[in-house]
Amino acid sequence: MDTSLNSRYALVCGSTQGIGLAAARELAALGATCILLARNKAKLEAAIAGLPTPEGQQHYYEVADFTDLGAVNGAANRIMARFPVTVLVNNTGGPPAGAITDAPVQSFEQAFRQHLGCNQCLVSAALPAMKAAGYGRIINVISTSVKTPLPELGVSNTVRAAVAAWAKTLANEVGAFGITVNNVLPGPTYTGRLESLMKHTAEKTGKPLDEVERSMVSTIPLRRFGQAEEIAHVVAFLASPAAAYITGASIPVDGGKTPSLS
Repeated sequence: MDTSLNSRYALVCGSTQGIGLAAARELAALGATCILLARNKAKLEAAIAGLPTPEGQQHYYEVADFTDLGAVNGAANRIMARFPVTVLVNNTGGPPAGAITDAPVQSFEQAFRQHLGCNQCLVSAALPAMKAAGYGRIINVISTSVKTPLPELGVSNTVRAAVAAWAKTLANEVGAFGITVNNVLPGPTYTGRLESLMKHTAEKTGKPLDEVERSMVSTIPLRRFGQAEEIAHVVAFLASPAAAYITGASIPVDGGKTPSLS
């Protein structure tokens, strides 16, 4: 099975922690030169220093805050001017927790810019190099809420579903160029995001944090939270030549928690 990414350039968003950083490590281990994109320069420098360099390759970074669409667009253009990126991992932090009935309109607007708008900017910048290479992998890290909405994540459920529909449409349009577009749907994965969601639930219900955690774990058939590296393994596979005939898919990586069949 060919999973080599030697000579490939991969742009990984939200890559200073959690799933994004784990994905960058996996892609680098397969031989990709990684360009990290996030908002904190010091964390980016630390992340770069920790990436594998199996072929002695050098990795790079750009700074942009995903709440600033103009900054992301500018960073995307700078990156594509320097590197023929053929692997793009769209990944950024989710909107704050809360019921949809409590969400102001502005929170939807901000979430759409941060997720859908930034994804579109990055893809638009990357497509010329992917088409020229006859090889492209666009991988969106979103959520199992694409399959079934999650409680207390009203804004997130809404924007994640929009990203999934965008990705399916994009997959249909770019497949003829050898470009695939897929979504990875993490279930409960032990990251800072999950810790934040558990704290929100504990504060809202008045339950101790450890009780909230035990309750969440009990709903997962594998009876544990996922690890960021386990999500990254799927991202890395989808980025590889071995995944050439997979496109337009939304793949849960959730320990069996999602109840739907498709």
